[in-house]
Amino acid sequence: MSILVTGGTGYIGSHTVIELLNNDQEVIVVDNFSNSKPEVLNRIHTITGKNVTFYQTNIEDKQAMAQIFKNHPVDLVIHFAGYKAVGESVEKPLKYYHNNLSGTITLLEVMQENQVKNIIFSSSATVYGEAHKAPFDESMPTGEASNPYGYTKLVLEKILQDLSYSDSEWSVTLLRYFNPIGAHHSGLIGEDPQGIPNNLMPYITQVAIGKRRELQVFGNDYPTHDGTGVRDYIHVVDLAQGHQKAISHNLKNKGVAIFNLGTGQGYSVLDLIRAFEKANQVQIPYQIVDRRPGDIAIAYANPERANQELNWRAQKNLYAMCLDSWNWQKKNPEGF
Repeated sequence: MSILVTGGTGYIGSHTVIELLNNDQEVIVVDNFSNSKPEVLNRIHTITGKNVTFYQTNIEDKQAMAQIFKNHPVDLVIHFAGYKAVGESVEKPLKYYHNNLSGTITLLEVMQENQVKNIIFSSSATVYGEAHKAPFDESMPTGEASNPYGYTKLVLEKILQDLSYSDSEWSVTLLRYFNPIGAHHSGLIGEDPQGIPNNLMPYITQVAIGKRRELQVFGNDYPTHDGTGVRDYIHVVDLAQGHQKAISHNLKNKGVAIFNLGTGQGYSVLDLIRAFEKANQVQIPYQIVDRRPGDIAIAYANPERANQELNWRAQKNLYAMCLDSWNWQKKNPEGF
């Protein structure tokens, strides 16, 4: 089977490509390296001993995308490509709306023109917004995301649902991620943010390695057990394996299926800092600063639907996430 992976050299994409290759899938990767580096492809080969077919292009380039589908008999698309930083989306909303929406629409048009109607979409827990209390489950209504990044995911979910309703041949899987951290156990691939990290764990590891002086903790006045925001942290390898599990479900079922990918356990920012310090015997100096726009107090998953219907369950605990994150950063102090 041939699977096209957009954004396949990014953090989650690259770990998913490894899982696909390890399961003997034929993988075609499309990426423009806007948030990744070519070295990722070499690392994937080192880990798996296998090659992917790679195209360096932007998914907004319809002509280039059409040629890829002409070159390969694609069976299914896993769509990761898109900007993903909550904070940056608040500062630069037009950048996020333009890239994430128009790129996906172009991809879907090309898929439709080539009669490829199976897609697994990289969505987010941010679509649940601020109105619901955790744990979040898939039956909750969406519609009030808390930031522009979340709105792009919300709109794209709606576009994919409308597409499926208009044509019963489409099979759409929406995977709502919680907070992926960790890295491949080899330490060869991991999260490598460009510039100042927008996510918590790479900021922690950059402080630990001495690249940054201290961690900024955004707010300590949330209604949580220690005042800091609570999130559902999931190991990126568990997340990647969730995509592998979703493939067989997608191919067997038409229509729209929605799954949370999370552990069902919430940890605060301070919980994560303490777990990292204990796991790795490293001190993380931090400073409490004002809340960050677009953040909510508590977000964690009810993962039962994925547990039951995909036969998937997160396996790795917070300790393993912290160990693997630090192993990646120690081996790659400057990233790829």
